Amino acid sequence: MVDEQLIQRWAKQLRTGQRTPGALIEELRRLPFDHVGSVRLDTHRRLRRGLPEVIFSDGKTTGQLIQLARRFLQAGELTLMTRLDPERYRLLHRAVPSLRYDPIARLAYHPGRRPVRSTGLVLVVTGGTSDVPIAEEAAVVLRLLGSRVTRLYDVGIAGVHRVLSQWRLLQRARVIVVAAGMEGALASVVAGLVRCPVIAIPTSVGYGASFQGIAPLLTMLNSCVPGIGVVNIDNGFGAAYLAHLINCPPRRSRP
Repeated sequence: MVDEQLIQRWAKQLRTGQRTPGALIEELRRLPFDHVGSVRLDTHRRLRRGLPEVIFSDGKTTGQLIQLARRFLQAGELTLMTRLDPERYRLLHRAVPSLRYDPIARLAYHPGRRPVRSTGLVLVVTGGTSDVPIAEEAAVVLRLLGSRVTRLYDVGIAGVHRVLSQWRLLQRARVIVVAAGMEGALASVVAGLVRCPVIAIPTSVGYGASFQGIAPLLTMLNSCVPGIGVVNIDNGFGAAYLAHLINCPPRRSRP
């Protein structure tokens, strides 16, 4: 995997004679992506985005996941596989024993290199306990990327005093992620109380007319409270990625 530190190390090796131009050219030939079986792994993702590629497990074969995990581990990079069910993890773990698993968030991971830790706080909030699996996907991804995370669960608007009682905690957050199903009004309530960005995740939790998350999605998109960003239904990973970029933007090298 290529990042700015690796490029700086290559430049130093060229200057000191530790690496020849021919060897460097051979290394660069497989950039900016690497063939891993039938998958083209984006080796420049961290260089461009500040964060490595993340593997969406759904739709990939176990063999493909094994190949990708081994390639990430070989590079010493953060390995993160979302939407992985327990049975497939057991098969994957036999081949790659160093991978860990979070059964609630349904993701496998290996920390890899130590991330740059942010001092800012990301608060992950849910309307009900049924929203927790999606919120946990966000919380675990945030922690692995390097953000400081606090959870505030089961504070939905059916008992609005629950979230109001956490006023001080809400004010401490640099970014707030809100996962809510049903009608999805919690995101608007939270956003109306704070001065930081709120990232709303509509979840597919609810009865028939919630339409598997369409109802909370529309509520969040049509909120009258400014400062709310909305991700796709059940997309805890997408919310975490955006929250981390706000909380801990990648450092830019000087020209």
